[in-house]
Amino acid sequence: MARDYYGILGVERGADAAEIKRAYRKLARELHPDVNPDPGAQERFREVSAAYEVLTDPEKRRVVDLGGDPLDARGGGASGGDPFGGFGGFSDIMDAFFGGTAAGGRGRGPRSRVQPGADALIRMELTLEDCAAGVQRDLTVDTAVLCTQCQGSGCADGTHPTACDTCGGSGEIQSVQRSFLGQVVTARPCPTCRGFGEVIPDPCRQCAGDGRVRSRRTVSVKIPAGVAEGMRVRLAGQGEVGAGGGPAGDLYVEVEEAPHEVFTRDGADLHCTLPLPMTAAALGTTLPLPLLDGTVIDIDVEPGTQHGTVRTLRGKGMPRLRSTGRIDGHGDLLVHVEVSVPTRLDKEQTDLLRRLAELRGEEQPDLVGGSRNGHGLFSKLRDSWSGR
Repeated sequence: MARDYYGILGVERGADAAEIKRAYRKLARELHPDVNPDPGAQERFREVSAAYEVLTDPEKRRVVDLGGDPLDARGGGASGGDPFGGFGGFSDIMDAFFGGTAAGGRGRGPRSRVQPGADALIRMELTLEDCAAGVQRDLTVDTAVLCTQCQGSGCADGTHPTACDTCGGSGEIQSVQRSFLGQVVTARPCPTCRGFGEVIPDPCRQCAGDGRVRSRRTVSVKIPAGVAEGMRVRLAGQGEVGAGGGPAGDLYVEVEEAPHEVFTRDGADLHCTLPLPMTAAALGTTLPLPLLDGTVIDIDVEPGTQHGTVRTLRGKGMPRLRSTGRIDGHGDLLVHVEVSVPTRLDKEQTDLLRRLAELRGEEQPDLVGGSRNGHGLFSKLRDSWSGR
């Protein structure tokens, strides 16, 4: 009876090459003799390897689909001979366990000399006024730029790269080792060409063959209104040019917001403190308040305003910057009233305050018996305790 090679790997008869390969790798990692020393596992490993050999060969798989057994036809099988003799799946074992390739397998080939460039970052300090209005500035940056002498090729005028003699242009050096599984070919980047597969016999004198040079240049950046500390503005293609004249990375401008002497920021809201004399808080007044855009608004302080009062001015804060870069309204300005009590009084001022206290009946606050309405602090505490 023909063996069920699909069942050995645990795949459907219509499985494609990728499914078969995944199933084989999974079973090989579980059953490999270096991982599982059980004799039954070793026998199972040989069956799995033979099944993979059959199902990855189009002709052998066709025989299986017609009901035959291609291993019996050649006198081999899962239980006899070398199950690894010449079948392509052995490279997958090497890739899974050793990172190498089977003897006669193909390497990955040379890597490109042209590499993408890295991103660059520069920080810009802005005032709160700059963040509110937005600015456009010229920045001096020091990055790698395309070599104007060789235009990124790295070669002197009239010359070209040549194939590496050490690796023959493959970019890899292979070494053959014998193991209990047979011959194994391991590959490493060629030390002569560094994996490129080619060398530059006459490098450009300006860039020494790198295809790029360091240069200081000026770029213009537009900072939108509403930016905040830590936000970044991206300038596409203004970063480091890649090796071999590869495409440049991006330049990011990170905002550093300088402290303001009047306002503090909380997202799109602004806060400020309004120092107010005791008399102005009692009598009421109107005070001018300069805003970030240079305009001045009047703050009306009502008579009897208390310390800690907060006045909210809607829409007088920072612009709200959306992720699209557009402005979506403004935050609020919160004015915190700070009533200041005088610490130094002359005799006339003291007499006036005493007279005011007499008129208001406040020359001796009654905390024990109660205030004029009979509800002092201590009386409230006494009542609360006596009610228990």
